[in-house]
Amino acid sequence: MGPEDENETKRLLCRFKSESGEITGDMMDLPLDCTVQQLTMICNAILQQEEPVPYLFFVNDTEITNDLKKALDIINLNTEGVVDIIYQQQALVQLQDVQVPCLDMPEAVISVSFSPDGKHLASGSGDTTVRFWDVNTQTPYYTCKGHANWVLCIAWSPDSSKLASACKDGRIIIWDPFTGKQMGKIMIGHKQWVTSLSWEPYHKNPECRLFASSSKDGDVRIWDSVLCQTVLTISGHTKSVTVVKWGGSGLIYTASQDRTVKVWRASDGILCRTLEGHAHWVNTLALSTDYILRIGAFDPIKDSNKDTLSADKKKSQEFALKRFYQITEAHGERLVSGSDDFTLFLWDPEKDKKPLARLTGHQQLVNDVKFSPTDEYWLQPPLINPSSYGNPRPASLFAVYMVAFSADSRLMVSGSADSTLKLWDLKTRKLEIDLPGHADEVYAVDWSTDGLKVSSGGKDKVLRLWQN
Repeated sequence: MGPEDENETKRLLCRFKSESGEITGDMMDLPLDCTVQQLTMICNAILQQEEPVPYLFFVNDTEITNDLKKALDIINLNTEGVVDIIYQQQALVQLQDVQVPCLDMPEAVISVSFSPDGKHLASGSGDTTVRFWDVNTQTPYYTCKGHANWVLCIAWSPDSSKLASACKDGRIIIWDPFTGKQMGKIMIGHKQWVTSLSWEPYHKNPECRLFASSSKDGDVRIWDSVLCQTVLTISGHTKSVTVVKWGGSGLIYTASQDRTVKVWRASDGILCRTLEGHAHWVNTLALSTDYILRIGAFDPIKDSNKDTLSADKKKSQEFALKRFYQITEAHGERLVSGSDDFTLFLWDPEKDKKPLARLTGHQQLVNDVKFSPTDEYWLQPPLINPSSYGNPRPASLFAVYMVAFSADSRLMVSGSADSTLKLWDLKTRKLEIDLPGHADEVYAVDWSTDGLKVSSGGKDKVLRLWQN
């Protein structure tokens, strides 16, 4: 028997671990030539998946792309002990449009958002309604009427128990997604339209009562969603506030057309610092913690078959807090701002009013910016060439309104003025799939927290759901 034959029959002790470090199943004796396909079959069997789920596998942060032996050779790992194989559910690589006629609406779809637990989908429309959709049957199960003007923004509470919506009249309504009924009275306070909404993080208060709103009137308001009244009004910007973000460290971040980003103490609205540098309106903000704050105490993939959070709110809060600390341990809570001046700034807003970096290169205003769920990337929608991401040609440029990451940060979807969605591979920076289907500009895009579905809406008055 030669050396090659010996290697083929050599075996080693392995065990599967989730991304969070939980051991899955028992130790097993696997051959060195065990392939990714075989590992996937074994993992699905251990997890008792009803339908096969694609996974990525890693040993010491090195991806197993072929078989175990090749991965171990790369890292030169001592295989005398037990080898931990980390598994990670892949995001969808093929998205298909679900053609359902009843998704048409009387006016443009302005916002779409999946719930933190990944089970529900909501949309806000120019027809003044909020709709809740059944993501399994792709049908609307509640159409909520209460606004008298365009619904400009919506936001789920971190426990998925309620949805806030705001309209062009400056009014805010809380909805129960399980009944479609309005919760409490309409909240009136802003003198002009509301530009964004952001809930207090779950790890700060598992009761999920408080949220913040920003407005064209220049103010930020903190609301009690149970009493339906303003708790605190924060003033300081001299022009329209374009976005508000409630951070995980007890701070609220706001951006404005007055060219500044301001950092406020959430407990009392005291101004901590003003971040200056942009030469024009600041349109968008993103936090490195956005995904973690969005899902709260949920684990959308692991808990896909569970209906509710743990009944022990203290336990759920501790879980959410631990996860927040894990992502902020190295660099804290980072902030990115994007502006009409074609630039972005990276900030360490808890500590310094000077930017960590200024990024240039855009030829037009920056509409949106996102951090990836793993904080590995942060990207803004540039003017994208459908055939050459990152190296556009002037003749093929289209304004991109919004981007969304897959839960595992491998893929990104973009919605654009050219009426398409595009799926990008972030490792290769290449277009994976072109997704035609809309008949006009795509304003809103969201990727479900479990990574299984994408929703989009726009000027063609159609909400589309994309799935495997």
